[in-house]
Amino acid sequence: MNIEELQWFVTLAEVEHVTEAAAELGISQPTLSRSLARLELQVGAPLFDRLNRRLQLNSYGRILLEHARRSIDEMRSATERIATLRDPETGTVRLAFLHSQAGGFVPDLLRRFRAEAPRVQFELFQGPAHAIAERLANGQTDLAITSPRPDGHPWRVLYVERLCLAVPRGHRFAGRSRIRLADAADEPFVALRPGFGLRLLTDELCADAGISPPVVFEAMEIPTMEGLVAAGFGVAVVPVPRPDRTEPGAAYIPLTEATAKRQIGLTWSTDREMAPTARRLADFLMHIRNELN
Repeated sequence: MNIEELQWFVTLAEVEHVTEAAAELGISQPTLSRSLARLELQVGAPLFDRLNRRLQLNSYGRILLEHARRSIDEMRSATERIATLRDPETGTVRLAFLHSQAGGFVPDLLRRFRAEAPRVQFELFQGPAHAIAERLANGQTDLAITSPRPDGHPWRVLYVERLCLAVPRGHRFAGRSRIRLADAADEPFVALRPGFGLRLLTDELCADAGISPPVVFEAMEIPTMEGLVAAGFGVAVVPVPRPDRTEPGAAYIPLTEATAKRQIGLTWSTDREMAPTARRLADFLMHIRNELN
C-alpha cells in the first residue's frame, strides 16, 4: 500500500465514480480499478458498495478513508519539514565541537556565519573527540570541529594551536620563555582522560621526549586542568590560551618541540549526502579559514 494509491483511493471516495476519478487523476480507468482491487485485497474487505455505475463507501471504506487522509497529511507534513531542514536559507545544521573550542572559537565562527545566514538553525553538541567521532559514525551530526583527525573521514584544517606547559605561578619553571617537555619528566601531570584528543597528543609528545610522568588527575575539560595547575597539583600540556582566557594562577611556557601543536579541523561523514545547509556552513568555514591563523 503506497502513498500514491492511497491518494487515488481518497479521490475515488470523493468522486464515487471510477471513470470520473480516473480522469481527474490523469490515469486510465483499468489502472485505477486494479489499484482499488489491490487495496481491497490488502485490507481483506470490500471498500465500496456498487450501486449501478456509481460507488458508495461502505463502513470498511470509511475507516480506510479516515486513516488514508491522516497518512497523506503526515507524509505531506514530513516532506515539508524535510524541505525546510534542507533549505540553505532556513535549514538546520547539526554541528559538534570540542569542549576546548566552546570558549570563543566556535561561538565566534557561528556569530560570523549567522550574520550572513540569520535564519539558519543549529543543533549543537559539545564533547570530547571520541564522542564526536562516534556521532559522526552513527549519523547524529553533519559537521564537526575537532582534533585530531577522526580515522576514515575527510579533514580540512581550520587553524593550528601551539601547545605549552602550564605551571603554577610560583613554580621553578615559571620564569622561562621556552621549555623542553623532557625537562618536566619528574613533575606530576594533570591531563585529560584517556581517549580525549589532547590526551592523545600529550601521550605522543611524552613518548617522543622519552618521559613517562605520573598523572595525578584526569580531567574532562582544559579549564579544570588549568585550575588544578594553579592550585599546585602539577603541570599540564595545554594549548597556548588567548590573553583574555588565561588562568591567573598559572604560567604558560611554550614548548620547544616542533610537534607541540594541535590542528583544529572540520570533518564530516562521507556515508551520506551532506545537507545543503551544512554544505553552506562548510563552504563558509573554508572561505574564512585563512583569517583564523
